[in-house]
Amino acid sequence: MAEPPAKKPRTEAGEAETPAPAPAIEAAEPEPEVEKEADAKPLSGPSVSGPVTFYTQDTTMNVMKSSAGNMLVPLTDGGLTYLCAGARANVGIKSGRYCFEFKIVEFLNFVEDTNARLRVQVPRTQLRVGVATEGSCLFVGETVDSVGFDSEGHFLHNKTKTACSQKYAADVVTVVLNLEEGSENANTISLFKNGQRASPPQPLPDNLKGKALFPAVTFKNVSVQYNFGPSTLASLPFKCHTVAEAAKADVTKLAEPKGQGEAIFPVCLPDEGTFDWLDMFLEQNPSYAELSDRAILQWAERSGITKATGYNVRSSNDKPEMGFGVMHLDDYSIRRALQSVVPLQGRNVVVMEVKSNLLKEERKELVSKFAGLPLKKKAVVMMKSPPAAFKKRSQELALKQKQEAVNLEHQAKLAEEKRQRLAEKKAKELEKQKAKVARRVEKEKAVIAKKVEFEKKKAEAKEAGLTEEQMKEQEAQNAQELEAIMADSGSEDAAAEEAAEEDPMDEDPPTAELTDEEKQRTFRKLQVPDLTTYTFNTNFMKFSLPEKDEGFDEISFDWAKEGACQSFMKEWKQQLKTTTRVEDIKPGEWFNGRFREWQKTLQSWHAKANGYKALIAKKAAEKQAREAKRAALAAAKEAKEKAEAEKKAAAAAAAAARRSSWRTRAIARRGRRTPLRTPASGGGPRGRASCPSCWGAGAPPGRRSAPRVASSVSSSSRWRSPSSLPWGGAPPRVGTAPRPAAVAVATAMGAAAPRQGAAAREGPRGRSRSRTTSHSLLVDNQSLETR
Repeated sequence: MAEPPAKKPRTEAGEAETPAPAPAIEAAEPEPEVEKEADAKPLSGPSVSGPVTFYTQDTTMNVMKSSAGNMLVPLTDGGLTYLCAGARANVGIKSGRYCFEFKIVEFLNFVEDTNARLRVQVPRTQLRVGVATEGSCLFVGETVDSVGFDSEGHFLHNKTKTACSQKYAADVVTVVLNLEEGSENANTISLFKNGQRASPPQPLPDNLKGKALFPAVTFKNVSVQYNFGPSTLASLPFKCHTVAEAAKADVTKLAEPKGQGEAIFPVCLPDEGTFDWLDMFLEQNPSYAELSDRAILQWAERSGITKATGYNVRSSNDKPEMGFGVMHLDDYSIRRALQSVVPLQGRNVVVMEVKSNLLKEERKELVSKFAGLPLKKKAVVMMKSPPAAFKKRSQELALKQKQEAVNLEHQAKLAEEKRQRLAEKKAKELEKQKAKVARRVEKEKAVIAKKVEFEKKKAEAKEAGLTEEQMKEQEAQNAQELEAIMADSGSEDAAAEEAAEEDPMDEDPPTAELTDEEKQRTFRKLQVPDLTTYTFNTNFMKFSLPEKDEGFDEISFDWAKEGACQSFMKEWKQQLKTTTRVEDIKPGEWFNGRFREWQKTLQSWHAKANGYKALIAKKAAEKQAREAKRAALAAAKEAKEKAEAEKKAAAAAAAAARRSSWRTRAIARRGRRTPLRTPASGGGPRGRASCPSCWGAGAPPGRRSAPRVASSVSSSSRWRSPSSLPWGGAPPRVGTAPRPAAVAVATAMGAAAPRQGAAAREGPRGRSRSRTTSHSLLVDNQSLETR
């Protein structure tokens, strides 16, 4: 197999003998753009005087400037590792085209917690370079007053990122700001990496045009070298003047701060214009930096650190919770480091501590950290009646706050209305679809009916013998009718679409207005208090005004004189004492002694009460036991009586059965006559009659079943009740007293009348103990009557 022909190189003119694939691919690549920036012309007139550098007041509190080498180094102790550092130069460019350079000379590596890496979603190291206006935020691209490029290849403006450039690290990055009128790239900013263009020219926002723009840099965990000229670290494709070479007419240079720095300690009552005064003061004095926990939170937010609960959620303005979930950010190490470093920098600072500046001991401790340094320590007291300018600003802030609340409410209302409209629109669309389908079905049915009708007419036409021309005319007419039907369907659908309602335009929110009560307020009501309730209640009685012996160089009373402030604070405390809860009350020794005695007495009372309760319980238990025992005995007795009653009932039933059998035998013997036997005539045993007629029907001979009639001769005879007979028997009429006729017969025969109720002395088996009865007669009533 022959080798493929070798590709021939291009000629100088860029032509090749045969078009090879590779050159075609190379030709498809975009050619580099021609640099539109021309070489700078020589400058005329005087140049800027003095060095172009960074003043301390124009840097964040974690920036340390080297004494040689033009370097900026960030502090990385504790939580400062996660915060960005920012700086803004002292020379601003108003016109012309100038450049400046930055270079990362050191990456600061540190051991990072795994949890912190998950929570902090920002690069560990970063560099942003750009320009900003005077007095603007020191973080490039965070506000509308600055633009720039970051190391990730983005163009930054007002927290908006746009990918437009190459990434860079330990490279020389050059920023070219072109404000030259008539230039093709006028009012643009460009980035160059190691002398080569890294981004196309980016137009400046309209709000930055016509203003002096100062070189600015933002960095984190890197040491940065800056170069403002006159020579450059990396040569550009064109000649460009540096900022240090700028003509005096093209730039604005800030005056270097003279004299010693100043540390201001504001002394304000809580919720009486504290932070409103601070914001107003910082706007009027941009060279001062705020040293407070509120400023640290704002710093963290601008550094890109997210907070789970959000930055607006806090319990107080003076000591808001950090709550980042990162140990070095939540342990207040940032505050401790700044309080140690800021006094050494000699910068102007406002130490905003609401509670600490009102307490003497804590106030002295804060001032002592600035002792021994060429720094003026000044206490500013704002109490009683503020000036008119402050009242006006407070009213404006209150109105703005109320308008924001109204806007949020209006937006929520619009969102709800939009949701309802979408739901109604969806329901209407479903109805339209159903109606459309129904119309389509009806039209299809009409078309089918027409076609059937046309076929029928066609068949009839053939039978009628119509010509071909007549048949064609008929078909054309049928086609026109079908088109008319379909056209009607389309018009109905179009009309239904036009009938759809359009969404109403969003209305502007209503304008908020302050009420008469709100207009009368001197200080606006904040959503978050300056101090928590517990902190305020436990410390307000210890609030005091600053004094010279605490270490202040000057004490200023801005709103009222010292005497008026003293009287106002005294009245303020007296009023709060009657309405504020005492959180940290501590009793004295006398109260503690009496309280201990009371505890002993109360304990003895408790012991007696418990003993009494135990005694009552014991008595109740004993009573319950007795009642239970009594109930058990009553139940046993009842059971016994019931058993005896059942036994007697059984015996009575047996006796009744026996009497029934005896009565049957007596009836059988009733025909016989038996003479009445008496003791004189040799009657039954012990003088008892053995006559069956006297014993009664069914009574066995020799048994006592009839009442005994005692003789009148014998006084010892007794009346014997039928129930006392051994077998419990009785005459035929059981349980009845002797009839008068029987008694009369017995009396006539010489027997004594029975004495009812007389106690009959009976021996075993119911027999009478008396043996002196001379005559005894037992008479059956029936027998006597018969006789």
